Amino acid sequence: MTLARARLARLDALAVTAAIWFFGKFLRYAFPPLFETLGASYGVSRTVLGTAFTGFMLMYALLQFPSGLLADRVGPVAVVAAGGLVTTVGALALVVDAPFGVLVGAMVLMGAGTGVYKTASVELLSRVYHTRTGRALGVFDTTGSLAGAAAPAAVVVAAGLPPVAGAPWRTLFLVGGLAGLALVGALLVRVPRRLADDRTIAAQGAASDGGAQTSAGSVRAYLGLFGRLRFAAFVAVTVLFGFAYNGVVAFLPLYLVTEAGLPSASANLLFGALFAVSLVQLGTGEASDRVGRLPVLVATLGVATAGLAATLALSSGGGVLELGAAVVALGLGAHGFRPVRGAYLMQILPDGVAGGGLGAVRTLLMGAGAVGPAVVGYLSETVGFRAAFGLLAVALAGATGLTALLWTLE
Repeated sequence: MTLARARLARLDALAVTAAIWFFGKFLRYAFPPLFETLGASYGVSRTVLGTAFTGFMLMYALLQFPSGLLADRVGPVAVVAAGGLVTTVGALALVVDAPFGVLVGAMVLMGAGTGVYKTASVELLSRVYHTRTGRALGVFDTTGSLAGAAAPAAVVVAAGLPPVAGAPWRTLFLVGGLAGLALVGALLVRVPRRLADDRTIAAQGAASDGGAQTSAGSVRAYLGLFGRLRFAAFVAVTVLFGFAYNGVVAFLPLYLVTEAGLPSASANLLFGALFAVSLVQLGTGEASDRVGRLPVLVATLGVATAGLAATLALSSGGGVLELGAAVVALGLGAHGFRPVRGAYLMQILPDGVAGGGLGAVRTLLMGAGAVGPAVVGYLSETVGFRAAFGLLAVALAGATGLTALLWTLE
């Protein structure tokens, strides 16, 4: 019994870290279902909304490398806690009735806060659960992805709540901000005991970096990783995936309404289904620990590509059930890919520069992802939504082919 309790207690680091990731992803994914409401309320176009969301994602992307470098030096707990506080400030800023510029500023601030979560958390979890990294990241990513299923439902529920500053959707961000404060407190109380002393970790990281102590030396070490062919090729895979996935997520509800003719409620339900199937990450993370990372990566990317292609084909005449099956396939593949991507990167990165190396990759990944919504928003208004989503399908197909090539060369 004592041993069982000790094992259960050891899961607190995973539980708290995953909950904070859920918090950050929930706030991000609350925006796409609100685009129609926000557009009408502020009198702005889809291009403007897509560009604002791109600002969120660009700030998110820019914080990936700095957060990884800081996690290598001062420890991941402090980095995640600081990000949680910044995100909370951004969420609470939306409680005030203010001009559209304040909304954009709050989105950018939340992008900065959530931008430090993933890189530092992956490093934290890989240290605490080093023999079961795939499994831990599967739970972590699943929890975050479920936020995408919860956010559309929460938007619907919030519409029936007493409004804050004249708008029910502001209540959502008030509750989210208060929850963020509680989670940061839990992180600071529970998680540090699961890690070695941060100063020891920093010293070990510097030693494994060959004794590099200056920030310039560290940057050169991280940049040197891109000279490795396998690493550079997989970075290209992550960039293609990030561009496609974020472009789809930002506009899928509006695409289903505009191109497939679905009611808004049905489109939001299918958008939620995209994330509801994220439980697949528990299986793909576990499978990658057992059979290897690359076979699982090829399989998941292939399913995601097929799902997006089917969504495109069915949007001209498919029913809700057929479109739902296509969206579910897209979700199964895309979510199944995510924890294995992290585990594979941690596998091929040297220990001393793992946090910063992962941060550098995620900067490129999320930079490409940040461009996605703006590109889709622009193309949807110039050449059509289908052409925009067709480009995203091509990007996913390219990621699948390149990963398959890496597998054959392994």
